[in-house]
Amino acid sequence: MIIVDTHVLVWSVSEPGRLSRLAAGSIRRARHGDGVAIASITLWELASLFWRGRLQGRGTVEASIQLILDATGAVVRPITPEIVSLSMQFPESYPKDPADRLIGATARAEGMLLITHDERIRSSPLLKTVW
Repeated sequence: MIIVDTHVLVWSVSEPGRLSRLAAGSIRRARHGDGVAIASITLWELASLFWRGRLQGRGTVEASIQLILDATGAVVRPITPEIVSLSMQFPESYPKDPADRLIGATARAEGMLLITHDERIRSSPLLKTVW
């Protein structure tokens, strides 16, 4: 199983051409294999994008998020005490954004490969990443 960053989840549905070949291939293999996951904070990020008009959906915000989950087959990984603790342990160079920290910590706690375009996240020696 792999975990995808919020922008990767959105791009895989709305703009697959923005994904690198390696990212797209990793997602495709995961969909046919162990699956694709997202951190639960990604749900909040999606809702925020819909509410601010940065993403356009159909019907309610909830229905729009569900369409993305259905289209990608992504399963939601919950925030746990371990994940919260790990989110505080990244080095100074890691993004300060709480969502980025929780996504990275979820990948780390679950031992999953993280698909992200974010170079600062990819440079962390604590994570296995692909772009």
